[in-house]
Order: sequence, then C-alpha cells, then structure tokens
Amino acid sequence: MLPKYSFIVPIYNEEETIYEMYRRISQVMNQMDGPVELCLINDGSRDRSLYIMRELHQKDPRVVYLSLARNFGHQIAVTAGLNFVRGQVVVILDADLQDPPELIPEMVNLWQQGYQIIYAQRTKRRQEGWFKRFTAYAFYRLLKNLADVDIPTDTGDFCLLDRQVVDVLNSMPERNRYIRGLRSWVGFNQTAIRFERDPRFAGDVKYTFHKSFALAINGLVSFSKVPLRLSTYVGLLAAIVALFMCLLVLYWRIFLPHSPLTGITIILIAFFFLGAVQLISIGILGEYIGRIYEEVKQRPLYTLSEVTGFEQQKSGVRSRESEVN
Repeated sequence: MLPKYSFIVPIYNEEETIYEMYRRISQVMNQMDGPVELCLINDGSRDRSLYIMRELHQKDPRVVYLSLARNFGHQIAVTAGLNFVRGQVVVILDADLQDPPELIPEMVNLWQQGYQIIYAQRTKRRQEGWFKRFTAYAFYRLLKNLADVDIPTDTGDFCLLDRQVVDVLNSMPERNRYIRGLRSWVGFNQTAIRFERDPRFAGDVKYTFHKSFALAINGLVSFSKVPLRLSTYVGLLAAIVALFMCLLVLYWRIFLPHSPLTGITIILIAFFFLGAVQLISIGILGEYIGRIYEEVKQRPLYTLSEVTGFEQQKSGVRSRESEVN
C-alpha cells in the first residue's frame, strides 16, 4: 500500500539526534489516518548517521532512506526527498527537532480544509544569540522587500505540501534551489501556522554563519533582480560624487591654492571610491553569471550511493534516478 503521508528529514552528522527525532516522529506517525513513510536523506554524513538509518529501517519498515554520494547541501537533500517520496501529503522538517513534529497533525487539519501549502512561521527563537536573531530578522525582511514574489518572513523549510505542489516543484529544473522561495513562487492556496522555535536537541549547529550567508545570497539572487539594478544606481551615485569632487577641486585650486586637500589625498579618495564601486558591480554580476554557468552545465543535482525502502515502486524509483542523475 502506498503511503498517504510522507515525512522528509535531511540528515548531516546527526547521530546524537536521530533516535529522539524518530521517537517523536513515530508518535505522530501512529496518529495519522493513513499509511506513513519517513524518508531520511543522508547528506554525506561522516558519523554513524547512515548506520542508524539502516538500523531504523530494519526496525520499522515505514522508515525509508536515501544516501547521497557526498554532501550536496541541505536544499539539494530536501530536493532528493521530494523526488522520491510517494505520499499525497509531504511534510519537510529538520532532524535537530527545532521544527516540532507535534505540529504536523495541525498542519494536516489545515490541508483537509483545502490549503495546499502550510508553512511554519517562527514567532520566537529560543536560546539563540542576539546576532543570529538580528541577522535572520533583517534578512527575511530584506528578501521580502526585494524579491519578485511574496516570500513570508521568518519561515524556514518546515512545511506541508500537497502532492500537486510537489509534482510542480519536481518539474522545475533549476540547480540553485531555495525551497522556501520556490514554495512561494508556485502559488496555490497557502497559509501559515505559527510556533516558537525550540533550541537544537543535541549536537552542533550545522547551518554555520558561512552556510547561512551563502543561502541568503542564493535566495536574494534567485528571486530578485534588484542587486543588478543596485549596481547601476551605485554607478550613477559614483558619477555624481565624482562630478562634485571635480567642482570641489576646481574651487580649491582657484580660491584655496595652498590647501593640502588639493594634492594627492583627494585623488586617492576618488580612486579608491570608484574602484570599490567597480568591484561591487563586478561581484554582483559574477553572482548572476555564476548561476547561469551552473544551469548551462546541466549536471545532475545529486548522485545516490544507496536507496532503501522504495521497493514497492522499484521501476518508478529507477526512472526517477535516471531523471535526476
């Protein structure tokens, strides 16, 4: 029997959290009104995560898993899960238990009312530092104002998706995936469920500042052309400043010929200012050109080293592997 519900959990070095994550999710699975599969995606873990996933599959056949051949990143791991799960209702959540599985029945109730996308919106971040809270707050509001689509603030990948939405997401061929942006772009009937985000259950934070910053840049570049226009605006501003400085230097030459500001200092300021503008503009162009280059190469999103638990649709799994690999 094919599952009615599919839960997707990407995993990267989460050996300290998997057992507790499974315990809490299995309690939710037992409450559902139809067959459930728990799809774990090993994103190139270097600890015992894959071994534990195999153990859970032997213990509970509802647990299925994919093992990527290397670490491809959180967004690609989620995409792999979307490619393989078979449920009519798909829930994405993280393994660190900051996304409480106990919210899933409430999400399902909203789905039964006709909503096709239910995203979890954070109202509070418990035990997170002020810098993390501030940067997250600023980024989500910046993205909302700059993006071409309405991306809700303070939302992560924790969400429920109808099968129709999943099929549309799977049909989108782009390589640089920003799931929460794509989720907004596709449209459909969406609503939010609000919650207070719990602290990580155990282990180290996997989304470091570097990874979070890279994800933020990817979101901005993928869903907004404003940075390209910004380089134009900065260039115009630089031209105006340069003209003003020329007039200022001319004034000093005529009325203040002995002023030290008429020498090398003002020239160096203008030189460094214009150089900074050029480098910023080239950097912005590079971000967009780099994404074009990734799309043109047409490499697979990921490669798989192990697929277990999908034997009921073995032929379907093979066809999907050929599509994504």
